Amino acid sequence: MKIEQTVPLVVERTYHALVGKVWQAITDNAKMKQWYFDIATFEAVVGFEFEFYGENEGVKFRHLCKVTAVEHEQKLAYSWRYDGYPGNSIVTFELLPEGDQTKIKLTHEGLETFPDLKDFRRENFATGWNEIIGNILRAYVE
Repeated sequence: MKIEQTVPLVVERTYHALVGKVWQAITDNAKMKQWYFDIATFEAVVGFEFEFYGENEGVKFRHLCKVTAVEHEQKLAYSWRYDGYPGNSIVTFELLPEGDQTKIKLTHEGLETFPDLKDFRRENFATGWNEIIGNILRAYVE
């Protein structure tokens, strides 16, 4: 295992949106469906389990997740693993109000626990999260 692989992936952005609006976007299932993955049900409650499918180059991956931390309008974390594959990671969204703006910090730890497959490479996660946090969520909340 390479040392750089154990370093969590971090993506930070500042949005021109109030923290409450960003919090709703990452915790309200109806809003999540508009910009994130198609999750059947979601509740920002510790212990809540949810799943969704993601697809890359025609291959579908069933994501299995469990909420591990909730601090209203401050922090949401959940486990992130793949059905049928070893490994488990944690995705954490942290929100920091800055006046009428919100700084979001996404941390994805444990990527090194996934198999050494192209789809699970750090650069794929970096590309995905930068698109999701940097463009898709930004466009939704702004």
